[in-house]
Amino acid sequence: MPRTATPESLPIPPFPHILPTNDLGEFPTATPWCQRWTGRQHSFRHVSDGGFDAQRYTVEILPERDAKAFVLKHHYSRSFPSARFRYGLFDHGTGEAKLCGVAIFGIPVRSAVLSLPLPDLEPYVESLEGSRFVLLDEVPANGESWFLARCFNALLGRGVRGVVSFADPVPRTDASGAVVAVGHVGTIYQATNAVYLGRATPRTIKLLPNGVVLNERMAQKVRRQEQGHEYAERLLLSLGAAPMRAGADPRAWLREALETVGARNLRHRGVHRYVYRLGKNRRERESIRLGLPMSDSYPKVSDLW
Repeated sequence: MPRTATPESLPIPPFPHILPTNDLGEFPTATPWCQRWTGRQHSFRHVSDGGFDAQRYTVEILPERDAKAFVLKHHYSRSFPSARFRYGLFDHGTGEAKLCGVAIFGIPVRSAVLSLPLPDLEPYVESLEGSRFVLLDEVPANGESWFLARCFNALLGRGVRGVVSFADPVPRTDASGAVVAVGHVGTIYQATNAVYLGRATPRTIKLLPNGVVLNERMAQKVRRQEQGHEYAERLLLSLGAAPMRAGADPRAWLREALETVGARNLRHRGVHRYVYRLGKNRRERESIRLGLPMSDSYPKVSDLW
């Protein structure tokens, strides 16, 4: 059985363009590789494949319909978060504007997600969660930093002073053993000088047979029949759960549905937490107080399988 490649085992110059496998997590920021997505499958681009020409790209606000379709088609999570601002990266190189990247900044399930690391900023107004960042394979290396910088400029103009983002380092497979998520340490955040504030709280997550996580917020929507519960219910029905009968207890139905589809418990050590402080200059950025201690070093490898 071939050995899975690691960043340390990748070839070095004079053969820098040969990538042994795409079955990898992210690379340390010192390496010349950039991650891309197509159809929920990731791949890697080498910085020497072609420089990013900023003159052929624009960043524009996206309608939710377009942003959602793009994220659901390409992002491994197969989910679309609650979004406040949606930005698209458009390539005009062929004469027509083609959407080739999406960044979502939105509202997390609890205000503490924002107020804990950024206690002096008003959650959902002055601080948001950077919840999705997806670029297609065709975007040249270094395009992500340019795209992200333009998004931050736009957010700052709307009064946003802080963005909290998370990287999930836990690899996941579906019921057949196929890799669904390789685990991420937040390379793009590190490369763009985000502040690393350690890991969030460890927890046990529900992993569905297709590798999708049914998070606690989605489960709570089903139990309480809150707005958005239909998505989680359709997901479980597609995996073989029986429809909920009229008058049935949603809590009991959820327990039975999870058992029927074969949901697994997965112990999670906690996602990596990053923060961007936004301002016109370094003084403005550093004047924003952090509510958690900064870490001396960035994480470099995903969690073990």
